[in-house]
Amino acid sequence: MKKKLKVILIVLLLILSTGCTKYVKDGKQNVTYEKTGQTLTANILCKPQEEDLYKIYEENNDELAVKLEELPSCDDFKPNSLKYVSLWESLIVKPLAWIILQFGSIVKNMGVSVMLIGLIIRILLLPVSYKTVIQSENMKKAQPEINKLEKKYKNKTDNESLMMKSQETMLIYKKYKINPISGCLLSFIQLPLFLGFLEAINRVPAIFEDSFLTMNLGMTPLTGIMNKQYIYVILIVLIILSTYFSFKMSMKSQSAGGANVEQQMQYMFLFMIVMISIASFSLPTAIALYWIITNGFAVIQTLVIKKLNEKRK
Repeated sequence: MKKKLKVILIVLLLILSTGCTKYVKDGKQNVTYEKTGQTLTANILCKPQEEDLYKIYEENNDELAVKLEELPSCDDFKPNSLKYVSLWESLIVKPLAWIILQFGSIVKNMGVSVMLIGLIIRILLLPVSYKTVIQSENMKKAQPEINKLEKKYKNKTDNESLMMKSQETMLIYKKYKINPISGCLLSFIQLPLFLGFLEAINRVPAIFEDSFLTMNLGMTPLTGIMNKQYIYVILIVLIILSTYFSFKMSMKSQSAGGANVEQQMQYMFLFMIVMISIASFSLPTAIALYWIITNGFAVIQTLVIKKLNEKRK
């Protein structure tokens, strides 16, 4: 199991380490679009439409991965449109960008498109989410026996005791149909999807030029607040609340494993909330909408699965 997990991690890291976003630079400094506070991407996938934005890219044409005149319009963009290709771009970024653009043309708003696609992905991942929640519930049932095992082998550090403890733990897992690796599967899927959405948003001008409920999809909440657009305060609050409830529920579900594990998870929970709260000020509005809608859906989904599971008992 551990070997398989290592292989998955190595493959994931290799995919994520190629073809990532590159930024337009003026000397050593990244070029920022003052209107939105957004750091401009050098490897954009299609031409910008806003006149001011187009001029900035035109002035920095030599910094672009593909010359501005060679880029397709966002309406004509296809996953195979561009010369520069990497595994990460081919498998994740370009297909996601194209899907967002197609949905956006149907619903006439890129913000709505990002949220709809986030929901659709969550629905498609429902079987994985269901297994994860059921695994967590089974872990709760196994908790009393795991606690007894912890007491039984407390302060025993010899190899024979450790081996016996490991074997007995596996028997408990088998009894309650627990697979520790399956609980991580959803996270492995979600991470590249989140990063893919972030890159697609940063690299497709048609997305970050659009707006939703008066909020520019490319603008960071910090820039919006500094421009006295206080609707971005609501956005930050929603990011923090959706993250809090989603992580809190996940932590409760996976709290089995003893007091030490629970305390570690509590510290991790607080650390993640603080980090995401800070990061929320610099996230583009479009990815913030994706984050809020998917986390909100995850909370509701978990509650529904738990209630259905309780009724079956």
